[in-house]
Amino acid sequence: MRFRPLLLTAIASTVLLLTACGGDGDSHPAPKAFKTLDGKQPLVIAHRGASGYLPDHTLEGYRKAIEMGADFIEPDLVATKDGVLIARHEPNITGTTDIQSRPEFAAYKTKKMVDGVEEEGWFATDLTLEQIKQLRAVQPLAERDQSHNGKYQIPTFEEVLQLARDEGAKQGRSIGVYPETKHPTYHQDAGLALEDRLLALLDKYKLTRKDSPVIIQSFETANLKYLRPKTQVRLVQLVDGNDIDYRTGKVTYEAPYDRPYDWTRAGRTDNFDALLTPAGLKEVATYADGVGPWKPYIVPMVGQFDASGNMLDVNKDGKVNGMDASSGTPTTLIGDAHKAGLAIHTWTFRNEARRLAHDYQGNPTNEYLQFFRLGIDGVFSDFTDTAVAARQAYVKELGR
Repeated sequence: MRFRPLLLTAIASTVLLLTACGGDGDSHPAPKAFKTLDGKQPLVIAHRGASGYLPDHTLEGYRKAIEMGADFIEPDLVATKDGVLIARHEPNITGTTDIQSRPEFAAYKTKKMVDGVEEEGWFATDLTLEQIKQLRAVQPLAERDQSHNGKYQIPTFEEVLQLARDEGAKQGRSIGVYPETKHPTYHQDAGLALEDRLLALLDKYKLTRKDSPVIIQSFETANLKYLRPKTQVRLVQLVDGNDIDYRTGKVTYEAPYDRPYDWTRAGRTDNFDALLTPAGLKEVATYADGVGPWKPYIVPMVGQFDASGNMLDVNKDGKVNGMDASSGTPTTLIGDAHKAGLAIHTWTFRNEARRLAHDYQGNPTNEYLQFFRLGIDGVFSDFTDTAVAARQAYVKELGR
């Protein structure tokens, strides 16, 4: 029976081949590891709630984002005249509420200095919580659905914390809250400092440990340094910029988006990018657990230019803008942050075609995948469902 030795030889060769491919006879390659700082899948953070679908910073928007699979919801925090923390993008609530159409509030229109810039409108710091609760949220971006304007109240931060707890119980998972302290210096000047009010509510909800599902973020540095010895919860240093130079892909600077405003007040002249050098990241690591830079710091956006120095209309739509730029060579920032022991979360991911670079081909998933592959630890998104689906595609890509 001469076929028997040949058969055994074939079987042995097959076993060796399968072992080389995956071990234990598994023909599939071993799954690739996540490149994040903690080795876990990147976070999806609902930027202002489900803000691509519903008005920013409403309980209804946060709930929708949670239902879509958000790991964290993000309330921006400002204070009312009577010292209550509410979820609004800015102290100036003119564009995010229906206050302009409320004649009973006409007398409250005023001008204030916010981070060195004069603004006109209506400000939360001039209104009590009782007055704020009379208002309703509106969608601030004209291109998005306006049909929910005037329907939803302005929530307090405590209501957001309670929502996260309740919805987490319903879903059987932890829902994180990622508050941003908006314009800390402005609030200090108004006698309405945010930090201790924030800590008191976190203490009430027993969100005080480093592993608690809460992360505090700020574009200023002094208030994060103030918070560091007072709390164990994670802190993230945000890093802003004004615009992009499409010739070089570099972020440009102009007040008030040139540096943390507490630096301006202190006479420090460095721009935001000073926080992202190896030395800057090392300094951030002394008081924060992560850094949150604008996306172009990680993936520069670069245009094409003719001999006269004019940017080309690459997509041939008759306009020259960011849609004609493409993603350039990624910087080393993610790796640099990880070397400093810092998680890195970036913002903001949006679905609209005008907000996508040319090489993403109108598909927001392509942008998410680029950042996931680079090792980003978390993404802020207006469209939680798209972010979660893109993450699932990335996880599948890794064979996990």
